[in-house]
Amino acid sequence: MTIRRRLQQWFESRIAPRDCVTLTQRNVYILPTSAGWMMAFTLLVLLVASINYQLNLGYVLTFLLTGSTVIGMHVCHGTLRGLTMNLVAPDAHFAGGNIPISVHLVSQRKSVRYSIGLALWGSDHWSWTDVPAQGHSTLQVACTPLPRGLHRIPTLTAETRFPLGTFRVWTVWRPAAQVLVYPAPELHAPPLPAGEPCGGGASAVRRHTTGEFDGVRAYRRGDPLKRVVWKKVAKADELVSRDAQQVHRMELWLDLAHTGSTQSLEHRLSRLCAWVLAAQEQQLSYGLRLAAVEIAPNVGEAHKKACLQALALYAGS
Repeated sequence: MTIRRRLQQWFESRIAPRDCVTLTQRNVYILPTSAGWMMAFTLLVLLVASINYQLNLGYVLTFLLTGSTVIGMHVCHGTLRGLTMNLVAPDAHFAGGNIPISVHLVSQRKSVRYSIGLALWGSDHWSWTDVPAQGHSTLQVACTPLPRGLHRIPTLTAETRFPLGTFRVWTVWRPAAQVLVYPAPELHAPPLPAGEPCGGGASAVRRHTTGEFDGVRAYRRGDPLKRVVWKKVAKADELVSRDAQQVHRMELWLDLAHTGSTQSLEHRLSRLCAWVLAAQEQQLSYGLRLAAVEIAPNVGEAHKKACLQALALYAGS
């Protein structure tokens, strides 16, 4: 590990994690940029030349530029000072994709704050915005793909170089929020497993080659519209209804044991993730078994999220 990385980790550990932070003199830092050091060298050369050759206009130019630089330093520091940053709680995402992190910038100042950037600490991918007077703005940065599990939001940094670019004013922000990462669904998952008898019997259930779980039949006159499986109608151009008797006799269980033992754990969890999404898309009632974890059969968005969360947090047996 490099010395710079060690220093960065030490500095980061001294920052209290918070999802809302107001920038003050205690957490805003300022240093000259490369352009600022060049400006200082130029002013020094002008001052020495003016003294050596007794140039009154040289003195005027030197002190005028020096005054402008000092005022620019004050304006640059004030652009960040007093700004409030609020983290928007991130939604859960699937592994393998970028995770957007949204931050609300709120200003109580009566003037506009120009050219404020936000990025992951140590990254060169910046997002820029202006915050209106006594208003707010939203910035979004993308977090690199994270593996399955629960992760802390990476440390962020905000900066500005307005108005002259001779000074860099920045802050380091450590959010307290966490983001949940689901397994990436298998791209070409096999069909859903067969249903199991509710009573625990050994009777078998047929399974369609398309991966549709049994529990539907041809539409009969008088069937309620809520039992019509519209997604299958769109695919097959034929009215089909749920078979209430069969659905009550059989249960669809998505079991880790059904995914095979030759694959890696992550691959098996990806297959279960794909099955959960397929069962939810077909509006089937399904349950999930992960070793000691068991989620009873149900249907709906809340049930889908509970199953995906269990897959994301599963630590293995």
